[in-house]
Amino acid sequence: MSDLLQQIAAAKQYIQGFSTTRPLAGIILGSGLGGLVEDITDRIEIPYADIPHFPESTVEGHQGRLILGNMQGRPVVAMAGRFHYYEGFSMQQVTFPVRVMQALGVQTLLVSNAAGGMNTAFKVGDLMIIRDHINLQPEHPLRGRNQDTLGPRFPDMSEPYAKTLINKAKEIAAANNIPVHTGVYVGVQGPTFETRAEYKFMHIIGGDAVGMSTVPEVIVAVHAGLKVFAMSVITDLGIREEDNVITHEEVLQAAAEAAPKLTRIFRELIQSL
Repeated sequence: MSDLLQQIAAAKQYIQGFSTTRPLAGIILGSGLGGLVEDITDRIEIPYADIPHFPESTVEGHQGRLILGNMQGRPVVAMAGRFHYYEGFSMQQVTFPVRVMQALGVQTLLVSNAAGGMNTAFKVGDLMIIRDHINLQPEHPLRGRNQDTLGPRFPDMSEPYAKTLINKAKEIAAANNIPVHTGVYVGVQGPTFETRAEYKFMHIIGGDAVGMSTVPEVIVAVHAGLKVFAMSVITDLGIREEDNVITHEEVLQAAAEAAPKLTRIFRELIQSL
């Protein structure tokens, strides 16, 4: 057994010491969006530091806990805080929790993030359903020897975000009078926010929003055979020509204000599974 498979097995065994319920869905919560965990009932919270081989999140707004419980009557496992390549982790460490979720029984992965808007139709606080992505991160999470038991060597990425989940989320948003956009997410390394020229470049090549996460986790989820839904909260606008100084504090504030809308969509999407 490879080191990776052994690490997954060790993490799975530790987590199942708290609950043997197979979670139907996995949730990854981005910057400022950890409030969704309050909707999880019968919660069991495990600090990342206690789970074998889990990294520890170092970013403000990421709580660093794995949460087991139920949402809308469905068993779920949620990451309150994620890992980023810019923190110094390898891509295998960044995506390790997705592997563990799959081993626990997760079939559907829901991902949220805070992102900078590049589409002129966007404003701060808007929600964007990710329909596709462009990977500009400097490392690939599947680089290296492939573990055939985890997924194929060359996974198809023609539909990384499940159209069935996208369409259902649109229905939920419309029924709750929540405006949503759909668009393409550009994944970059960070941790610097983008220059004006970089925003322009990424918009020209087809991006609607940009962020420093999500793409690695989605690639590994697709490799593992999971269905994926992802949504961005637009927390800043890189398309402004002036006065576009961006701070992490502003990102967290905008995400927190938009969180109830995202929570409603995630909650009802999980109920529909």
